[in-house]
Amino acid sequence: MSKLVAQPSANSSDKNNNLEDYLGIPVTIITGFLGAGKTTLLNHILCNQKGLKTAVLVNEFGEIGIDNELILNTSEEMIELSNGCICCSINGELLKTVKKVLEKPTEIEYLIIETTGLADPLPIAMTFLSNELRELTRLDSIITLIDADNFNCEMLNSDVALAQVIYGDILLLNKCDLVSENRLSSIEKELRETKQDARILKSVKGEVSLSLLLSVGLFETDRIKSKQEKSDHDHIECEHEHDKHSQSHLKQERDLVEDSDNIEIEGFTSLSFESESPLSLRKFQSFLDNQLPANIFRAKGILWFIESDRRHIFHLAGKRFSIDDSNWQGKQKNQIVLIGRHLNHSIIRNQLQACVVPNTRKDS
Repeated sequence: MSKLVAQPSANSSDKNNNLEDYLGIPVTIITGFLGAGKTTLLNHILCNQKGLKTAVLVNEFGEIGIDNELILNTSEEMIELSNGCICCSINGELLKTVKKVLEKPTEIEYLIIETTGLADPLPIAMTFLSNELRELTRLDSIITLIDADNFNCEMLNSDVALAQVIYGDILLLNKCDLVSENRLSSIEKELRETKQDARILKSVKGEVSLSLLLSVGLFETDRIKSKQEKSDHDHIECEHEHDKHSQSHLKQERDLVEDSDNIEIEGFTSLSFESESPLSLRKFQSFLDNQLPANIFRAKGILWFIESDRRHIFHLAGKRFSIDDSNWQGKQKNQIVLIGRHLNHSIIRNQLQACVVPNTRKDS
């Protein structure tokens, strides 16, 4: 599920008629593997930008658009796109949507793309180098987030994770508060062995000065174009793989989420679970402690517990998880997305369903 969010300008009169105005709207691509903190970084940018009307396009791997609920400041206009692998099915829609946004009366001054954790950023970059967008936009940089707490050398054996590092103009080593200085040095050394000219920044919860992230002019067109032939080949293979699921991929009914669960990238699949009845906090905690498969790398959700009046935001990345509370914005229900490798969807779905209890609250 993807969406576009037009953020209001704090002071739209600040826009200067400089050379950048004639080079097209700047575009930043935020990428990074599962659970690296992309949405947290995006919220940091949206909360601290000043004087910019920013459009944000978010792509999620899975039927339920959890990020729709987790991104801040989303009261402005939204345009939803079909879910799926951004390197294939969404690419045409990305082009059409960007052009549609640029044609709107409300002038957009910056565009940010947040990709799914299983997306290769190269096809996205190539979209902005196409004839249709080359005169309207300019690709400013690709920011790749890296989870310092869950990073290991095996991640770079994944084609997707390796592409995210190689094509990143900025490697943002995030969650640095969770590891030692020696461990950070070791990760940085390994990243530089993979990408010798890496520009590495460090952060906690994605908090970095925006002057180091936006309008930095680090993207090199020639470097990306040299990889175009390989990208075309990979795109064809990926498109062929997704043809098997094209019918389920385009379904809009949320009660058929099992179909979209079949979409697979390098063995990774997304399991989506929804419930109109609350969960038992005790049973869900038991699921996390005793039943959660080790091959689930990322999970997030909006949770409703029978024991609480609050809306609970659930995040899991690697071995760490958190549950924070907030006020309900709409109807109470459960929405959970889990992403992992070689998952047994039926077993996990039954385990989650076992956490659901009848709603016996009189005030609901």
